Amino acid sequence: MKKARTTALATVFVALATGLAQQAGAVTLKEIQQRGYVRIAIANEIPYGYMNLSEQAKGIGPDVAKQVMKQLGVKKIKWVVTGFGSLIPGLKANRFDMVAAEMAILPPRCEKVLFSEPDSSYGEGLLVAKGNPAHLDSYEAFAKSGKKVAIMAGADQLDMLQALGVPSSNIVTIASNADAISTVTTGRASAYAATGLTVNQLAAKSGKVQAAKPFTDPIVHGQPARSWGGFAFAQNSTDLRNAVNTQLAQFKKTPGWKQLMKHYGFTDKDAQASFDKTTAQLCTK
Repeated sequence: MKKARTTALATVFVALATGLAQQAGAVTLKEIQQRGYVRIAIANEIPYGYMNLSEQAKGIGPDVAKQVMKQLGVKKIKWVVTGFGSLIPGLKANRFDMVAAEMAILPPRCEKVLFSEPDSSYGEGLLVAKGNPAHLDSYEAFAKSGKKVAIMAGADQLDMLQALGVPSSNIVTIASNADAISTVTTGRASAYAATGLTVNQLAAKSGKVQAAKPFTDPIVHGQPARSWGGFAFAQNSTDLRNAVNTQLAQFKKTPGWKQLMKHYGFTDKDAQASFDKTTAQLCTK
């Protein structure tokens, strides 16, 4: 009897622990409104989400998030800056309530976090040394050339490059976009693979690098590579995600949203493409 009782108690304890673990990181809109602030993470990546020199959160993600939170009656935002690869673990560990880094909505990520509907869409690019001495014009070029291409840790360019047959030995992983220019100019890698917006922003910072032109968008699994970015939440924060979705849909109908897209370098094609896919479609393998 004692052994049975012990086993039963252990089972209850495991069930309770599992339930608590599942709830870790979950937060509702009501809780945030009562608390008086929301914690939102960014990865210091221009133009998606970053802190400017005045320590203000800027980028398409933060600016849209500010408007959405205003519409939800949340007046204060506590911004958290972390590495891109720490965004999902941070959500799961309850270090913040939401991510506004325009993270690409992908099936493997959908298994770990909840995504809003798309807030943006963007294509790919390649940062190379000035003059493009290696004559690089595509991601596919690294599959057989032996040249190295850099990517940011946690970025979905890794999946693209692997799908295109680029060997791991030709891929250099760096901590953040801030390291991209030095990585290319010192020859540690011949190029840096990132979204077209990121590449253009980096090229504007130094006369030693440029965006590869012409550049051919990669064809991955028979489709041109295009990403759809959204806000991310802990898996049990359905209430908050749904509330954000409602306000996001309303804001995307306004000129204000289109002006923000244009301000941060998104094209009309990018803006229109953000309506082409739903999160349910993007999360399906």
